[in-house]
Amino acid sequence: MSYETNNIRNVAVMGHSGEGKTSLCEAILFNSKTIDRMGKTTEGTTCLDFDEQEIARQISISLAIASCEWKGLRINLIDLPGFYDFAGEIYQGMEAADAALIVAGPWGEVTVGCEKSIERCLKAKLPMMLFINQVDKENADVIATISALKETFGNKIAPIQNPIIIDGKMKGYISILTKTAYMFSDAGPKEVPVPAEYIESVDLSYTQLVEAAAENDEALLDKFFAGEELSYDEILKGLRMGIASGSTVPILSGSATTNKGVFNLMDEIVSMLPEPGDNKNIFALNNSGEKVPVRISMEGPTSLKVFKTIADPFVGKMNIIKVMTGTLNAGDTLLNMTTGKMEKIGNPLVLKGKKQKQLDKLYAGDIGAIAKLQNTNTEDTLCEEKFGLKYPSINFPVPMITLAVSALDSKDEEKVIQGLYRLAEEDVTFKVEKNVETNQMLLSGMGETHLDIICKKLFSKFKVEAKLKTPKVPYRETIRKKIEAEGKHKKQSGGHGQYGHCKMKFEPCYDEDFKFVVEVVGGSVPKSYIPAVEKGIRESLAKGIQAGYPVVNLKAILYDGSYHDVDSSEMAFKIAAASAFKELKNANPALLEPIMSAEIIVKESYTGDIMSDMNKRRG
Repeated sequence: MSYETNNIRNVAVMGHSGEGKTSLCEAILFNSKTIDRMGKTTEGTTCLDFDEQEIARQISISLAIASCEWKGLRINLIDLPGFYDFAGEIYQGMEAADAALIVAGPWGEVTVGCEKSIERCLKAKLPMMLFINQVDKENADVIATISALKETFGNKIAPIQNPIIIDGKMKGYISILTKTAYMFSDAGPKEVPVPAEYIESVDLSYTQLVEAAAENDEALLDKFFAGEELSYDEILKGLRMGIASGSTVPILSGSATTNKGVFNLMDEIVSMLPEPGDNKNIFALNNSGEKVPVRISMEGPTSLKVFKTIADPFVGKMNIIKVMTGTLNAGDTLLNMTTGKMEKIGNPLVLKGKKQKQLDKLYAGDIGAIAKLQNTNTEDTLCEEKFGLKYPSINFPVPMITLAVSALDSKDEEKVIQGLYRLAEEDVTFKVEKNVETNQMLLSGMGETHLDIICKKLFSKFKVEAKLKTPKVPYRETIRKKIEAEGKHKKQSGGHGQYGHCKMKFEPCYDEDFKFVVEVVGGSVPKSYIPAVEKGIRESLAKGIQAGYPVVNLKAILYDGSYHDVDSSEMAFKIAAASAFKELKNANPALLEPIMSAEIIVKESYTGDIMSDMNKRRG
């Protein structure tokens, strides 16, 4: 089925690596009868971790999408990696989502990945909901985890259920909104009376939740201060407004692998998280680069944004898209606003991990895929010509680490380069470039794991093996003292001879890489030959005297010389200048190392360890 905009929920599942994001998606897909059995990440049988490297490493590497139906709505789950090496996938997934589900561990603290995910969502104004997972594990402490989240993020954190703890374990929960208790069982949640020892805490939590809801709407706030009772629908309305604005972050708890608390989570996703049309933070750019607000709606001309590209050696290119306005129909011809070319659309596809299902149409707000587009890549806008706007680019993080890459077999060098460029179509957070100084191909990415996986993908997709190694360091050379040097080029071999003679001063210059100064008096070097002297020095800068690296911070002063009326030429003076340059070996030459700026954010307790490590690395 194709779902209209108000019946769609696009949810990015985010959080720290290893907290059970993929397992939670698996439970949601199973409960909605999208899949027949729940797979396990440890066995490589989940719907959303299907890549060879994901199965081998038991972590998510690429964003994966699965659509399911629940209570008459389509939920598009966007499962995102938790490992920062794959931050590009996180940014792409957030671009398509209208809300986020942050999965946290129950360990009594806020993990780095959880904290970063919440901060990213707040910065992007992406509404969110938290799910504390793995509550049945040893050492799980849901109460302490909620307290830690409140301590870090304050009153934004709003538990909408109280865990029922028996013998240190969460055995059920109490819905604060309805004041109804449920115990976990193999057959699903079983309704029970609220235990007497929880009645007081539930009443307190209910009052806090009602206050949080009322603060988001003036009419509700007036009613609350007047002492009037708010209805369930009014509280829900206030909470939805708070979630949409980012002032309220509801929390639920459960266990994905044992399917506890997941049905309740699915109900709350449907009732609390916003539909695509509620997103007021979307804009496009006109031809002048000015921002134009856009509302996700089925009305108006069709437009869509490509937020991910998958390169497959057999199927070809597949673009994952979000329909922003109008309706995407099979057979449509749309304009690519980036390339200016028209693209014929086949049947749009709805995704379930690595499987696809053809549809006749996709309405605004829905997520799907289009296969075999010739001239379309990530970040492109496809639209009817009358739409005339372009959605802005995704603000991807810059690569953090660089290694040299080469083919394991030298005859496959060209295949490796071509394969890397193909992979760059689907992962824009790594770069491939040739360093002209070291003559090495350099592969830059978010981390060593990221680069290693790129090489593994090269082999699995294109059957060529690549190896990584530490790149050569592109040093620079300079001088540390002033010298005078003389260069003379004189050649007479019958007929027209060659003569060039220049006297130079060389000294350090710290405000520029190179400065050329002329102090010639009396025409000892004619003005017509002075540019040749400068050119001879500039060409020599590429290869220093000490170790052959480029020379920087050098001031060259031409102060005297001589010439011949017949034999002098520009070439002769250029060679003479290069000869004078060789005298830099007497100017106390030195090697300069690259300077790198690093920003390191850690808890205060780790500062000493980090400083010690930096000092060892001469930082």
